[in-house]
Amino acid sequence: MRLHHLALRTRDVEPLEAFYAGVLGLDCVRRDGTRSVWLAIGDAVLMIERADDAEPAPDPRSMELVALAARDVAERDAIEARLRERDVAIEARTAHTIYFRDPDGRRVGVSTYPLEPVVGTR
Repeated sequence: MRLHHLALRTRDVEPLEAFYAGVLGLDCVRRDGTRSVWLAIGDAVLMIERADDAEPAPDPRSMELVALAARDVAERDAIEARLRERDVAIEARTAHTIYFRDPDGRRVGVSTYPLEPVVGTR
């Protein structure tokens, strides 16, 4: 198994796209007007989709996490600099990972933690 796609629902697609594309550097691979945009995350897709009015917003207190892998420390540090330029608070950090919130309040991480040795083991 591998990640196929991750869908984030939002009231306003444009600011969420600006965040994930502009701050995290994800490239647009598909757009459906103002209803949705698909951004590449490796060989998977981050789908940002307009939420229905009846859908609840993400809970900004949640500790659930979307963590993305930076290629190296330099890329993670560049992302951190772009976050600071936009006054996005770094809410936590470890030796490998920075944690922050997207415009809808979802917890996001960018990590350099090396997963290769543990992937595929049980």
